[in-house]
Amino acid sequence: MGATAGTVWGRAEQQDFRSRVRGTLLGSAVGDALGAPVDGLTLEQIREAHGAEGLVDLAFGHGRRGSVTHLTQLTLFTLDGLIRAQVRRDTGAWHPPTDLHRAYRRWAATQSDWGPDERRKDDGWLAREEWLYARRDPARSCLIGFGDDVMGTLDAPKSPGELGPEAAARSVPFGLLVGWEPQLVMQLAVECAAQTHGHPTAYLAAGAYAVIVHALARGESLDGAVQRALAILAARPGQQPVADALQHALGAVRQGMPTPGRVEELAGDGTAEGLLAVAVYCALVGEDVRHGLCLAVNQGGPSGVAGALTGGLLGALHGETALPPAWLAELEGRPTMLVLADDFAMEMTQGPALHGPGGSAPGWLARYPRA
Repeated sequence: MGATAGTVWGRAEQQDFRSRVRGTLLGSAVGDALGAPVDGLTLEQIREAHGAEGLVDLAFGHGRRGSVTHLTQLTLFTLDGLIRAQVRRDTGAWHPPTDLHRAYRRWAATQSDWGPDERRKDDGWLAREEWLYARRDPARSCLIGFGDDVMGTLDAPKSPGELGPEAAARSVPFGLLVGWEPQLVMQLAVECAAQTHGHPTAYLAAGAYAVIVHALARGESLDGAVQRALAILAARPGQQPVADALQHALGAVRQGMPTPGRVEELAGDGTAEGLLAVAVYCALVGEDVRHGLCLAVNQGGPSGVAGALTGGLLGALHGETALPPAWLAELEGRPTMLVLADDFAMEMTQGPALHGPGGSAPGWLARYPRA
């Protein structure tokens, strides 16, 4: 993946990158869909409902199997915001956190509007996808953070006491900015997380997660990716709980066969750093993607977030073809996700051919308006 950081991409590198983008997005979504139906249940309740082995297949949620939650919705708008930021760069207006906030405000509109408003020409194509207007248990912190035009910043974050893992779950696309330096990836993820989750533990967990995904998307090992995140975290005030959680996850790998009890211990109170530790642990010890995801969701904490975070890591690590085909076949919104993933990969690898000072493709600007 060394060539991906340069200005010229070979065909093989482009294809590998597209597979990792697809794998990351679909892996996160399928983990969300797997875990969400058992959110809030104890391990005993999960086993009572799904058998002695716990949840081993997609279950019904929101009226169907394979439905996703607000975690996946926001992840899609993160990708959309990143593409729009690149397009807006042509104008000299370059402040990605603002572009991401605008994208998240478009998501917020889906939570209150009946459906797409065709009069809003600057919405772009994603905000016109009708299936995204379903309200899927959005976290209160997200509704508050994106409820008005005031953008939370590190100096004045929204919900400064919020420790939840939701901001980390929507941060997986930041890791796909493979041409960026990892320190900048963390900074962007942290600034965007502070728009809803103002506690340092929550926004630094989001930043660390993005850096881990970034290293995986560049072809590094998961253990090496975690070490890179720890090194970058070290200079950040308030990083100790996140660093400790990551070290705890690495240590747990050496403690024998994985068990739900070990996953629950890592999850702790269900805050951001605990769920980050769960995702790293399950991705490291999982025999394959299916096993890693099932291990992540069969516990008494926030199973949907655990599945989404774990799936994002496994998808970035192995690419789309490693994901369980039967689960993908039932995944809500998969056509939208594939188009968005491919658009993102095309923007990152061939952006100058789509837009620039010398001219732009009208179809691309209709999909991703500069406004």
